[in-house]
Amino acid sequence: MAQIIAEVSRTFNEYLLLPNRTRTDCGPAAVDLRTPLVRHRVGEASAIELHAPFVSAIMQAVSSPELAIALARNGGLSFIHHNQPVEEQAAAVRKVKNFKAGFVTSDTNVRPDDTLRDLVAVMRRTGHSTAAVTHDGTATGRLLGLVTSRDFHPQRHDLDGPVSGRMTPLGELPHAGGDVTLSEANARLWEERLDCLPVLDGEGHLQHLVFRSDYADNKRFPNQVVDGGKRLRVGAGVNTHDYRERVPALLEAGADVLCFDSSDGYSDWQAEALTWTKKNYPEIPIGGGNVVDGEAFTFLAEAGADFVKIGVGGGSICITRDQKGIGRGQASAVLDVAAARDAFLERTGDYVPLCSDGGLVEDYHVALALAMGADFVMMGRYFARFDQAPGAKVPTRDGFVKEYWGEGSNRARNWQRYGQGGQGLVFEEGVDGYVPYAGDLNEGLATTMAKIKSTMVSCGSVTLPEFQSSARLTLVSEQSFQESHASVTLRDTSGTVA
Repeated sequence: MAQIIAEVSRTFNEYLLLPNRTRTDCGPAAVDLRTPLVRHRVGEASAIELHAPFVSAIMQAVSSPELAIALARNGGLSFIHHNQPVEEQAAAVRKVKNFKAGFVTSDTNVRPDDTLRDLVAVMRRTGHSTAAVTHDGTATGRLLGLVTSRDFHPQRHDLDGPVSGRMTPLGELPHAGGDVTLSEANARLWEERLDCLPVLDGEGHLQHLVFRSDYADNKRFPNQVVDGGKRLRVGAGVNTHDYRERVPALLEAGADVLCFDSSDGYSDWQAEALTWTKKNYPEIPIGGGNVVDGEAFTFLAEAGADFVKIGVGGGSICITRDQKGIGRGQASAVLDVAAARDAFLERTGDYVPLCSDGGLVEDYHVALALAMGADFVMMGRYFARFDQAPGAKVPTRDGFVKEYWGEGSNRARNWQRYGQGGQGLVFEEGVDGYVPYAGDLNEGLATTMAKIKSTMVSCGSVTLPEFQSSARLTLVSEQSFQESHASVTLRDTSGTVA
């Protein structure tokens, strides 16, 4: 006979937070949203820490390199999707790691005898306006000079002419040795009024470029999540089919963290893949999931998962519950798994962070997920709305929308993630549609974080651990839920009655 779980499967909409006493020292400016990303011993710091509790979903419609850059600059992290050839996913990871943030590995490189037309093509591909001219056209070749978009004009100069004719040769370029620190390089940029400072090894080979624009950029984004070399951090998704080839390629590309991506992570396949990865590449943190109960969490934590994702069927484009009848309300899942996480901590001394993935329709749902025990949230629909997401921006009569499709849809053709017993999707577990366009990620995420900070202040908390330990939750009746919404006739922004 099937086991019946007596507890009702509840969603975030069924809960509200009760206000706690707000102290005089508890204001939005005092709120610290830092949170651990990966497993650590109790009393020790996590090897990777987010400055904002947000990661983007492992989806084609969401986690592009452009969105990964924007999110990392705002304190979060993206996981580049794995539903693409290994080489393409690794290239996307490199694009994020090579983004201008401190010491930059140049990705815009040409040979001196390449044509200006070749240079234009390289600049268009990378989006950068400064190119390193090296003897072999590689990022670590012997530096011969620099050429920028200001050194030639496509209509005024012969694009079939050589790059060497328009570059500034090394002899006229200030440069630094390989032992220069970032602080010293930044000081030279300002003192010598330079835009770019090449860093060379003892034999004249290019190691890095340091840009003046990065200094001001870093001041604009003080909460960037970066590695020891001041490069933006980025994650990557992997599956349980080709991980033996994919994992080493992603590490070589510079991925900071990996995550096994599955609609149901409570499986021997994922446990075996976690064990293999931890044995062969113990230096790389790797997450597991998805799960919906404490038993499944413990299974993955004991297999070596450095964080665990929670959620089956709760995504806005997921129809797994409709198709297969499995899943759980996201609030119930987070509360159950958080209790198991705390028990695992008590038993082992290891803190394994939790990621709430799905069921986050409103901004305040994020606050509820964090209060219930999640250390950070993963969102797809939320990030797919922004300029930096890869979906096309489509005009409609009522405004713009962005394309959005689930990994379980036929458009994604991600049969490996769902494992339905063939070489393709037998039936869909996701849909294909549109989400309202929301503009720039930097502005949208800032608004969401302001709301979360305000909620935490009302609950008397200035850190996420304090929020989790002191939050008080109450169940909401249907009438109470209706009471939460405006009940007046609304006007649109033009003043017309809506």
